[in-house]
Amino acid sequence: MFLDGKLYMGLSDEGRVTLDPAMANRHGLIAGASGTGKTITMKVMAESFSDAGVPVFLCDVKGDVSGLCAPGAPSEGMEKRIDKFGVREVFTYRAYPVCFWDVYGRGGHPVRATVSDMGPELLARILDLTPVQEGVLNIVFRIADDAGLELIDLKDLRAMLGYVSDHRAELTKYGNVAAQSVGAILRALLPLEDQGGDLFFGEPALDLRDWMRTDFSGHGVINLLDCVELARSPKLYATFLLWMMSELYETLPEVGDADKPKLVFFFDEAHLLFDGAPRALVQKIEQVVRLIRSKGVGIYFVTQSPADVPDSVLAQLSNRVQHALRCYTPAEQKAVRAAAATMRPNPAFKAEDVIGTLGVGHALVSFLDAEGVPCTVQNTAIICPQSLMAPAPEDLRAKARAYDGMDRYDEAVDNLSAYEKLTQQQEADAERAALEQERAALEKEKAALEKERAAAEEKARKQAEREAERAAAAKKKQEERRRAKIESQLISAGGQVLRRGLLNTLLKGLK
Repeated sequence: MFLDGKLYMGLSDEGRVTLDPAMANRHGLIAGASGTGKTITMKVMAESFSDAGVPVFLCDVKGDVSGLCAPGAPSEGMEKRIDKFGVREVFTYRAYPVCFWDVYGRGGHPVRATVSDMGPELLARILDLTPVQEGVLNIVFRIADDAGLELIDLKDLRAMLGYVSDHRAELTKYGNVAAQSVGAILRALLPLEDQGGDLFFGEPALDLRDWMRTDFSGHGVINLLDCVELARSPKLYATFLLWMMSELYETLPEVGDADKPKLVFFFDEAHLLFDGAPRALVQKIEQVVRLIRSKGVGIYFVTQSPADVPDSVLAQLSNRVQHALRCYTPAEQKAVRAAAATMRPNPAFKAEDVIGTLGVGHALVSFLDAEGVPCTVQNTAIICPQSLMAPAPEDLRAKARAYDGMDRYDEAVDNLSAYEKLTQQQEADAERAALEQERAALEKEKAALEKERAAAEEKARKQAEREAERAAAAKKKQEERRRAKIESQLISAGGQVLRRGLLNTLLKGLK
């Protein structure tokens, strides 16, 4: 509830407990054991920010926050609480403008980002890559940029990694790329893909300005991300949240100290963001949380114990709402003492003793005052929300989704990008190789035909030579036979002449 220019959170023995909107971008923590009222506190704050005209983002991990789009239901208990908080004249059961989102596209409009938007640094942190592997990933992104190959979805990134690996000998001007490093990056992508990364990376990519809207009456739109399924995929959950914070930091202008935030985030079950997270990832989250304040963005982590949030991040959370913590073990007792020590002491009570005895709907609250100084901790009864304290009926969710104006995100678009271009190039290369192979085959066939023709010509020539030789031999024999015949005739004729000469000689001698 937004009253007198402040967020009215509840009542303590000292009066109303409020949060100054100008201090809301100093971030905060809502902590407490399961069932102590953290979700109600988160809803009350979200409603108050919306009333103040501040857009809100909420992670609905358990599926029980969707009631924000429906008016609350009156009951005897609610009526008593309304009178207790002294808001009878201004309290109304009402619905809030809610826009439903879901990375998987089932419980709301799909949320997508491109691989290029994520960038090699964030992607390397999410995948927990080594410095060498991160360097290779940077090379892949640089080559893609230089070649005009857009990295939109994971198949684009896989195709690009394969291309760089296959052509690494030609790309040494960018640096050495080991096939082992490429293989390691491809293996690291598998868990992200299995958890739904192929749905998150794509187009149309979310324009975060669509989360910074108000409705026709000036109330901030509450963007509710359905995380019931997403919370079971911690790598994708962390990927989405880190991308979102980084994108806001990089795109929003500096505003310094404003009257109220431009946008407020609530990350329910915040331990999912940090459980097993690589140190490099935690450092990036810490950096974004520290710097995004000056962009007019407030971040509130909701979790069971402050110990679920790393100290480096916890130190940036100035506004605290601490619900009950149970301390049955030494470790839990230590957590209670640590939680109490983070809030400014109140002389009226000892926070360490009160934390374990708080009832449902009560919390120790310490907000920054108008000067940015932490107020003394107050034992506060949290005001009741004006919207439905239960999941919203499906028909109301569907109606809100139908009229929120965000239907342009519903259908995925597979634009021409690195995968398609590289596939086309591979097909062209394959076609070119096939043509070259066909040309080589034709050249080979032509050479074989030439060889066969030459062989035939050579054979014909030799055959002609043999025929000529046989004809010459036959002619020679014929000439020899003719000559022999002539000689024989000459010899025969000569013999007759000789005989006649001898006869004449003898006849002369007889005379």
